[in-house]
Amino acid sequence: QVQLVESGGGLVQAGGSLTLSCAASGRVLGIEAMGWYRQVPGKQREFLARISSRGTTNYADSVKGRFTISRDNAKNTVSLQMNSLRPEDTGVYYCNVADFGGNYWGQGTQVTVSS
Repeated sequence: QVQLVESGGGLVQAGGSLTLSCAASGRVLGIEAMGWYRQVPGKQREFLARISSRGTTNYADSVKGRFTISRDNAKNTVSLQMNSLRPEDTGVYYCNVADFGGNYWGQGTQVTVSS
């Protein structure tokens, strides 16, 4: 089993920035991809960003140009730098890891953007 611990959520004003971090530990066999998703009440969890083991990144159109995903393969960590935050970015942010042993989710961290 792989455990994911997220940190960095909080309350920020519109236009502000936050950085989320996620650390993987436990029985890590080999992480192929790491990503971030967001969920708001009553809606499905939506994809935000993904980074492969080689550093290839993909972003949802809604965050492209504002969010930056990065990872440290040696430490099994992934970060999401979020700039120019908007009220519609409010939600619970989840870290996701695709490991050779399975697919794992973090517990989620709340991000609230006030207008």
